[in-house]
Amino acid sequence: MHGAPELRDPLRKHELDEDDLIRIGTIFEAEIVPRLRRHHARIGTLNCGFAGPAYADWTLRFRSAGGGFEITEVEYDEGGDGLDLDL
Repeated sequence: MHGAPELRDPLRKHELDEDDLIRIGTIFEAEIVPRLRRHHARIGTLNCGFAGPAYADWTLRFRSAGGGFEITEVEYDEGGDGLDLDL
């Protein structure tokens, strides 16, 4: 991996590379998808802070797909807030 976004070139603050997207996707599948299933989620937007503080200004959109979920978009959102899925 190339490191967290804030550790790279500050001009690229609003960009994620393939390694970043893989990290977010891997943690999403392992930690978030089970919670989404528990809450019977189908579609939504989540803050990416679950992947680490470096991703707290990023959000992802997801939707159910077959027996799982897929990330449909990841975008920079400096004002985005996290959501506690352990409600």
